[in-house]
Amino acid sequence: MYERSDPSRARIAAEWDGGVSWIAHPDEGGQRASHAIQTGDDVWLFDPLHAPNVDDLISPLGEVAGVAVLLNYHARDAGAFARKYDVPVHIPEWMGRVEERVDAPVERYTLSPNDEFQILPRQPFPGWDEVFWYHEPSRTLVVGDTLGTMSTFLIDDERLGIELFHRLVPPQQLAGIEPARILVGHGDPVTEDATAALEDALDGARRSFPKALVENGAESFRAFAGVFID
Repeated sequence: MYERSDPSRARIAAEWDGGVSWIAHPDEGGQRASHAIQTGDDVWLFDPLHAPNVDDLISPLGEVAGVAVLLNYHARDAGAFARKYDVPVHIPEWMGRVEERVDAPVERYTLSPNDEFQILPRQPFPGWDEVFWYHEPSRTLVVGDTLGTMSTFLIDDERLGIELFHRLVPPQQLAGIEPARILVGHGDPVTEDATAALEDALDGARRSFPKALVENGAESFRAFAGVFID
């Protein structure tokens, strides 16, 4: 599900004016995605995984101001990026597990560490600490794990799906947000009609759980198990 060897080249999952998303291991089942968003003259990195061409993707956006981890199971290469660019790893005050897994300074925040972002916390289950970042100037929503576009998140004609177990406790804090794009932790970003895709994902999330369990249950359990060694 998750490739642990050194990647040869990241695949660009999306590019837009002021940002880029990449998948460091294009052939892995988990399709772990990472993102960079420009803020003024700076750039913020989200759940980053390294690959030889990633620095070339980031550098045109500006100087790296911070690295953000969105889920307590997404330490990934955050520490290595933070050391490279001499910036802290940013996590919410209440997020566990990450600090001991990144060999870099950690800066905890209660409110947003950057005025351009709105921060939306999510703790649906014991031990699950997640945070959504919404970049208001570009209307870009960044989600670590609750939403995704890889096949194990989707049923029927969904373009954006809620992860199987999270369908029981859908992220209602996202209701009313109207993103132009949605960057997810697993799969390619949603770059067209993103607001409609988000509304469709939230509507009927609980009643879709039985079908999602039948169609995606086995792979979701496999992915969930793989998270614990991320």
